[in-house]
Amino acid sequence: MEYAATLKKYINVVVHEGASDLHFSTGAHPTVRVAGALTPMLKEDVLKPEDTLGFLHVMLKPEQEKRFLAEQEVDFAYETDDGFRFRGNAFYQRGSVSIALRLIPKVIRTIAELNLPEVLTSFARRSQGFFLVVGPVGQGKTTTLAALIELINTERMEHIVTIEDPIEYVFEPKQSLIDQREVRIDTKDFSTALTSAFRQDIDVLLVGEMRDPETTAAAVTAAETGHLVLSTLHTNNAAQTIDRIIDIFSAGQQEQIRLQLAASLAGIFSQRLVPRVSGGLIPVCELLVNNKAVGNLIREKRTHEIQTVIETGMQDGMIDMNRSLAELVARGEITTETAYQYSLNPNVLDKLL
Repeated sequence: MEYAATLKKYINVVVHEGASDLHFSTGAHPTVRVAGALTPMLKEDVLKPEDTLGFLHVMLKPEQEKRFLAEQEVDFAYETDDGFRFRGNAFYQRGSVSIALRLIPKVIRTIAELNLPEVLTSFARRSQGFFLVVGPVGQGKTTTLAALIELINTERMEHIVTIEDPIEYVFEPKQSLIDQREVRIDTKDFSTALTSAFRQDIDVLLVGEMRDPETTAAAVTAAETGHLVLSTLHTNNAAQTIDRIIDIFSAGQQEQIRLQLAASLAGIFSQRLVPRVSGGLIPVCELLVNNKAVGNLIREKRTHEIQTVIETGMQDGMIDMNRSLAELVARGEITTETAYQYSLNPNVLDKLL
């Protein structure tokens, strides 16, 4: 098999079908994900171990291949000659290589084009604070963050630094100066890059993911010291996100991070992509805005009460997930069954439908 040419053919299928992901797994047909559903390419041959390894060899740089063989998994970015960019992860399963590729759209869409609430733009227009976009894997978090960064890039003259593993969306400087740093290529790791960021005269910082106490502490401190910091976590809602951040730290550090978070947090946006009646996916969301009541709950270890504040905080711009689902049902965008499937509290949803 001519792997470079075949990979190009499969990528053309991804683009033509509007797929989000492409999978190579030994013993299976090449598979794409379209509108959330996996679809095997049944006309293509089942992949052999040498096939998945051959595709990977086309996509990885020599140093990445070396790291993959040593660590048995690797994150990477791959860009085709005609400008289609993918975030990739390669890993071993049952002794053979599997590859998952996520298409990164060429055009960075706006908040409005993504069907996201307009209130999100207010967080991009802040001069400082800590703003998190959260949700499970594959729910559009990176795309939402890219829309916020592009809004800043379009409207203001700021120095924006992104720290990513790997770099996903590539930004073209407009009003802003943008430096994009990739872990292991441009910097040793997230925490090292964050420490250096304090000496880089930055205004806005995008941290691809907070994976350890050092990275999290530096991100919160950056928000405290006059920077706008955007980041992401794989959590389900605002209350769980706050608990997760605090639980990263040892018992002796938790009180300090709790106080810092209460003071520096701007908001937490949780999103899901749910099946639309007309086809495709549409976002449903929750938004926590940090006000005096929320800050007190964080300081006083009462994060379990945050959900109630969100449900009653519409006047402060907060968005309740169940209300968001109910509104989509009322507009005919999603079915009642879909709403119940994605609700974290179906009993409350009952009262809204």
